[in-house]
Amino acid sequence: MSRGDQDRDTYREFTEAVNMKPGELSRWLETEESKHVGWRRKGGGGGETVGHESGRKIVDLLRRKRGELSEADYKHMRTVVGYVRRHMAQRPSGDVRATRWRYSLMNWGHDPVKGPLPPPGGPSRKALERHGAPPKERRGPGR
Repeated sequence: MSRGDQDRDTYREFTEAVNMKPGELSRWLETEESKHVGWRRKGGGGGETVGHESGRKIVDLLRRKRGELSEADYKHMRTVVGYVRRHMAQRPSGDVRATRWRYSLMNWGHDPVKGPLPPPGGPSRKALERHGAPPKERRGPGR
């Protein structure tokens, strides 16, 4: 797979994982709930959480044109996609609207109450909205 193909796939997966608009995410990052969830780096004292810092980077990425993105930007996009996918797999039972789990995901640009995350390498969220999920027999094992 060429670098261009990898970057295209990374960009698509990132824009599917991040379902919050830049202004919406920026406003969220100003809330007390946003500032009080997540992991702080060792020795960081009472500083910003890793997710909150990532959220600020995500806002910047969403506001830039695709041609302005660097290799480091694509690396961060892959980190975001990985985080969102891992944490979506750990969804707690019950109503998640006022949970630290949701708030942490929102710091990473994904609001889980907005809808499900498309499977990796599968059809995009927009394609699923247009055409619906594929018939069960075409989804593959375990899906």
